[in-house]
Amino acid sequence: MVQQTEAIAPDTQHETPQEVVKSLRDHGALPQWRLMWRQFRRHRLALIGLIVLIPIYFIAVFAGFFAPSSADTAHTALPYAPPQRVHVSAEHGMFVYGYSSTRNQETFEQTFTVDKSKIVDVGWFVRGDQYSILGPIKSNIHLIGPTKAGEAFFLVGADQSGRDLLSRLIHGARVSLSIGLVGVFASFLLGMMIGGISGYVGGRVDNIIQRIIEFIMSVPTLPLWMALSAALPGSWGPLTRYFAITVILSLIGWTGLARDVRGRFLSLREEDFVMAARLDGVGRTGIIFGHMVPSFASHIIASISMAVPRMILAETSLSFLGLGLQPPAVSWGVLLEGAQNIRAVATAPWLLTPGLAVVVVVLAMNFVGDGLRDAADPYK
Repeated sequence: MVQQTEAIAPDTQHETPQEVVKSLRDHGALPQWRLMWRQFRRHRLALIGLIVLIPIYFIAVFAGFFAPSSADTAHTALPYAPPQRVHVSAEHGMFVYGYSSTRNQETFEQTFTVDKSKIVDVGWFVRGDQYSILGPIKSNIHLIGPTKAGEAFFLVGADQSGRDLLSRLIHGARVSLSIGLVGVFASFLLGMMIGGISGYVGGRVDNIIQRIIEFIMSVPTLPLWMALSAALPGSWGPLTRYFAITVILSLIGWTGLARDVRGRFLSLREEDFVMAARLDGVGRTGIIFGHMVPSFASHIIASISMAVPRMILAETSLSFLGLGLQPPAVSWGVLLEGAQNIRAVATAPWLLTPGLAVVVVVLAMNFVGDGLRDAADPYK
């Protein structure tokens, strides 16, 4: 038994650590995904980014449960109401105080004062506004909220219409985060297909495709977004406009990936394994997707992870300028559009909370992208 173990174990006396790891993988001890995960774990910022993103996406998927109320529930008597502080007492348990508002007759400025005679009881897993869970399933259970449905409860403050900003922030996360994933997936398909054809076929086809890519990349991004968004009919509903914005972002975002794929195909199409596949009678599609694409799949994963935050920023920018999603749709860009009023921001700085959410998510995604890029080559 000992002799067999010595025959299988690699000679590690004169090998570098990278060669040892590769030798262990060749002997079946460490599969590729474990090597990539080991390399990814060494990137501390990437791990922190992953820890931040997982709960954010989980909350976005089940937004109706985590949000204290629906995105459209409004308390018109409490516009720009400040955040409420949660108190705990033996008599009432968890509760917040209500507000009394007065309006200055000269400046028409509305001021809020805490009214300790108005007590709003707060609880966990309370019943409130109805929402859908992943489509047809209906529920009205919320993680936290007022025990009496319909009472004002503003943990992060209210917007200009008296709607809970925290609830709108959570509901907006579903749109802003999903539009990045859907847009990148569409860009990935376009970039892989067009870049693969350009790099593998070459010649006149490659020249035509590269000139088209150069033309698209030479047009300033923001004016191009504005022109395409302005061309959308104003009669379209929020859902139709959502898919239209996703298509617009995909039509612009595929050029960079196509260039990367084309460069990889140019370097791989003369490799021995590609030539062997041709001699073995494998068709063009089989060579591209069965042999060439898997050889740099890790690079593609890293590129996609870096493209998602760009898509989120693009949607936020369009909606902030009033050219993307429009109310009643809720996204982080739509929420930031309400913070364009300097006077409103001066009196209600909590309206900038969606901007903080965008910064946190984009930074976390960039950290994860850096980690995936380093993990793409575990022998590095």
